[in-house]
Amino acid sequence: MALSREQLAQRVAQELKDGYYVNLGIGIPTLVANYIPQGIDVMLQSENGLLGMGEFPTEETIDADLINAGKQTVTAVDGASFFSSAESFAMIRGGHVDLTVLGAFEVDEQGSIASWMIPGKLIKGMGGAMDLVAGADNIIVTMMHADKRGNSKLLPKCELPLTGFGCIKRVLTDLAFMEIKDGAFHLLERAPGVSVEEIVEKTAGKLVVPEHVPEMSV
Repeated sequence: MALSREQLAQRVAQELKDGYYVNLGIGIPTLVANYIPQGIDVMLQSENGLLGMGEFPTEETIDADLINAGKQTVTAVDGASFFSSAESFAMIRGGHVDLTVLGAFEVDEQGSIASWMIPGKLIKGMGGAMDLVAGADNIIVTMMHADKRGNSKLLPKCELPLTGFGCIKRVLTDLAFMEIKDGAFHLLERAPGVSVEEIVEKTAGKLVVPEHVPEMSV
């Protein structure tokens, strides 16, 4: 069956490596903070000027003044540091983030991403997404494979305004984990209980399917 938001975060967390500086975008990516594997040390960065973000707080540990870029209350780990958003974006633009995890409305077979607005709908702003896709080399997008009407979000070409062009290399959806290269989505893993046929049916962009597609471990 399709992965839950929490399972998506758990799978992304498996991509973390010891010593990484990691930026987590708004939405599903923020949940990754709750599933960092034991035995590795990573520092989570937030664009508003926090390096060393911890798990979401409990009622006992909540501090209303400590928030992430999505205005959610967070915790800080031992060794965390606070600085201006100017310094935070210098870190991003300078290529000092080892892994970026973003949400998206659409991703296409060229690796382009649309994540910041839907025409005609109220938006809060671009946020740091455009800087992240321009300054980061290692990006994973996590999203639903299709919208509520069943329309694919993995397209031949993005239809919404772009956040970045040709910058996404890996996509994790509730159905599959894919790599983007050579103008196509390449299927790496499928969600437990999800058939290859369902993934093919719900992928509008070009999809390359190997002979054997393992199930994800979540």
